[in-house]
Amino acid sequence: MAVEFNHTIVSSTDKLASARFLAGILGLEEPTSYGPFAVVQLGNGTSLDFAESNGQVHGQHYAFLVSEAEFDQIHARIVERGLTYWADPFHRQEGEINTNDGGRGLYWDDPDGHNLEIITVPYGGAA
Repeated sequence: MAVEFNHTIVSSTDKLASARFLAGILGLEEPTSYGPFAVVQLGNGTSLDFAESNGQVHGQHYAFLVSEAEFDQIHARIVERGLTYWADPFHRQEGEINTNDGGRGLYWDDPDGHNLEIITVPYGGAA
């Protein structure tokens, strides 16, 4: 069997609010509950399992590969909500979209400071 990524736990101050924020921006189904987690199911059988932190949340980076149409829809939701977005992971190019590797990409923060990213072409370019 090939090794496949299945899930990761995302630290948050409010697991349901954070999970709903991400699912709403990405246009995914409402999060489900599994034990102590609020689960956001992704399209390739993986999930982000949000858990409430017992201390300070340390921001992580989560990147999502999306279609061109999904990119447009996600970008529109980011703009509609008045969220700041950037073309780069260091948040230097505010309000811009990058065209790295022949696709499009952008970054925005979730309520706990996680650096979220959408790209339309994997790093290194299309196969």
